[in-house]
Amino acid sequence: DTGNGEQLYECPMCSLTCTNIQILQEHVDLHLEEQSFLEGGNIRDLELAQQLQTEEDKWQRSEEDKREREEFKKLQRQYGLDNSGGYKQQFLKDMEREVDKGRMQPFEYHKRKADMMECLALGIDDGKTKTSGVIEALCKYYQNENKDVRRVWLSTGVDHFHSSLGDRGWGCGYRNFQMLLSSLLKTSMYNDCLRDTALIPSIPKIQSMIEDAWREGFDPHGASHFNNKLHGSKAWIGACEIYSLLTNLRIKCQIIDFHKPTGPMGTHPRLFEWVLHYYSTDNEGSAKVACTSKPPIYLQHQGHSRTVVGIEEKKNKTLCLLLFDPGCPSQEMQKLLKQNSDGTSLRLLRKFLGSLKEKQYQIVTVDGVLSLEEKAARCRASQVLTSEKIP
Repeated sequence: DTGNGEQLYECPMCSLTCTNIQILQEHVDLHLEEQSFLEGGNIRDLELAQQLQTEEDKWQRSEEDKREREEFKKLQRQYGLDNSGGYKQQFLKDMEREVDKGRMQPFEYHKRKADMMECLALGIDDGKTKTSGVIEALCKYYQNENKDVRRVWLSTGVDHFHSSLGDRGWGCGYRNFQMLLSSLLKTSMYNDCLRDTALIPSIPKIQSMIEDAWREGFDPHGASHFNNKLHGSKAWIGACEIYSLLTNLRIKCQIIDFHKPTGPMGTHPRLFEWVLHYYSTDNEGSAKVACTSKPPIYLQHQGHSRTVVGIEEKKNKTLCLLLFDPGCPSQEMQKLLKQNSDGTSLRLLRKFLGSLKEKQYQIVTVDGVLSLEEKAARCRASQVLTSEKIP
């Protein structure tokens, strides 16, 4: 009340006073409309922000899916699982490229194609990348070597196989299996296991043999990685596939996993010590050169595999592995066959402790024959675990 009988009305929202109740009502309605507008605007802003975030998340997921698909395709190409063909297709394409560049005559192309098709039909290796007699030559060389080798242990005879036009870039695992098999075929203990494998199989044949092992039930986890199919692909194989193949042939073998470095600067002295023990067991005599009856060792690391054919112990007690590498061509391996070799060619084989510095290595060793019952037990075990880790 103003004191003169006039009634005043105060706005509850801004304290404005009015003398007319209707004017106040209109004033308050304006406040409410403004508040409603602002709240509605805030809601629309929130909805817009949420929509923009949703679209951003969708775009990021799309880009991530795209990158994953590209990475998957890259890995498929890298590991030969991109359906681009296998040994035969690569062999023919590489020969066609040689003809186009003038490095191969057409008549040679057709002859080599016919030879290749015949070998594939028979399931045997053509032998054109093979070098025989290296172990025997090494035995003779070490008998006369008087510089720095205190003792040396060599595996039984092994033929070296190197990659050819058909498997260059991906065939090392298959070539190392051929090397190991060439040694086993020279040992009568394995005659019964290998009666159906009297000749070195071709790479497509080896792929089929691994598929046979998978069908028997070996390593279902590994088989699923390849969609249960190797034949006709350029798929890389490793220690588990070699284990499955050998065990399916009733050849007793094991995988040893050197899953981390055991020495300074990422080295693996435990691996070298293991190999020394493998070759020196039952060969502890005083002779400087021990030409043992031990089969070679399959050695695997990320991206490559090789074959261990022996080990040197230097006069200063350091160890040096002797490796056959499928990447080494025949022309180089032939140098090791010379009777009067001065040892310089041995650099092709020698690997000292500092040369093997991958994070992880696996080896496959062979030691005897399995009964049918033992084979079945190992098949069941391979469905869970196939390797023994060295701490």
